[in-house]
Order: sequence, then structure tokens, then C-alpha cells
Amino acid sequence: MSANQKNKSAGVITQISGSVVDVRFEDGDLPAIRETLTTERGGDVRVMEVAQHIGGGVARCIMLDPSEGLCRGMKVLPTGDTITVPVGERVLGRLFNVLGETIDGGDALPQDTPRDSIFRDPPSYMERSNSDEILETGIKVIDLLAPYAKGGKIGLFGGAGVG
Repeated sequence: MSANQKNKSAGVITQISGSVVDVRFEDGDLPAIRETLTTERGGDVRVMEVAQHIGGGVARCIMLDPSEGLCRGMKVLPTGDTITVPVGERVLGRLFNVLGETIDGGDALPQDTPRDSIFRDPPSYMERSNSDEILETGIKVIDLLAPYAKGGKIGLFGGAGVG
């Protein structure tokens, strides 16, 4: 239990509709929007994120783990923090789920790997690096007619049957 979690009161699940879960906090001390909440089911910790305050001391949450097996009346604990993911050189070439857990079958990241909130501010325009290197997509038409620069942002639209 984190230091932030000790200061927050527990809630109780009042409604489950697929991946949407409503949690009531009796004292009205609602966790902040985007705060992570946890509940335990059969030894597994399930994670959800506050998406909305709907009134009456109820927070509407989005499950980030499976909601199967959850039921009304289960205790929910606020963490006092948002979702964090590992950052830095150690994460390059690795695959992670939305909670920052490795899913590529490789070795677990060391405990001292820095983590940052997924809601942190983006780097300023001046801090971003430009690249003259072309991103090879492997799609001949795109690579030939509209090559993309690495590190940039671009949208690509296609329809059914266009290859």
C-alpha cells in the first residue's frame, strides 16, 4: 500500500456493466479523474481508472484488467496516482501492456527502472528531434510515393480492398 493510498478511503463496487464499473465512496472523498483504483479477486489485483464523477459519491471507472469475477460489494482502494509506465533506454525494443507490464516474454525490468505517468506533459516543440531518415513501411506504394520521416506524426487512411 502506497503512502498516498493510506490517506484515501476505500470504496465499494455498486454496478458493473462490461468494462465500466461504478464505485461508491461513502465519505464523499472521491478519487481524482484519471486516478488508478485497485480491487482484489482470488489473489489477483485488478486495476481500473476513474473516468467520471457521476454524483452521489460515485466514481465511474474503466477497467484496465478483465472484469470477470467482480461483483457488487467488493472493496476498491484508490492508489493516489495515475497509470505509470517504465521509461528510458531499458524499454527500447520491448512490448508492454497498458499498465506498463512486459508482455514480450523477455526478462522483467529491474525494480529501479524509472516510471512516468501516461498523462505527463509532452516535450516542447524545441525539445523534439527532427530526422531526415525515412521510415520504411514495407508498403511499396507508400514508400515510393509518400515516404514518411522517422519520428514524425502522420495519418494514413485506407479502405477495404485497397491492399
